[in-house]
Amino acid sequence: QVQLVESGGGLVQAGGSLRVSCTASGRTFDEYAVGWFRQAPGKEREFVTTISYNGHTTSYADSVRGRFTISRDNVKNTAYLQMNRLKPEDTAVYYCAAEHYGLGSRARQSYKYWGQGIQVTVSS
Repeated sequence: QVQLVESGGGLVQAGGSLRVSCTASGRTFDEYAVGWFRQAPGKEREFVTTISYNGHTTSYADSVRGRFTISRDNVKNTAYLQMNRLKPEDTAVYYCAAEHYGLGSRARQSYKYWGQGIQVTVSS
């Protein structure tokens, strides 16, 4: 089992940057793919990006490709989401999720473990 905690959210102006982190408990973080999802008010939770357990594969939603970057540091048991050129429509609660030996799925149901979420607000 793994527990996930997001950090680093907050308020940023449009065009700015923000990095959110997802830190996992346990010693087997390198066995888990990590996905980032987000949920805006009144909308369903949507896929943002994912990285495979071995770090070899990443995938991005069309809406963030070229602006967001996912990475992981297995020594620190942490995955990162670097968000650049932020837009007001990026405003949402961002969740990280983990899938054991995952290759990087875009589907929410593939992920068994979820963080509590963290608010990212982009002002216009």
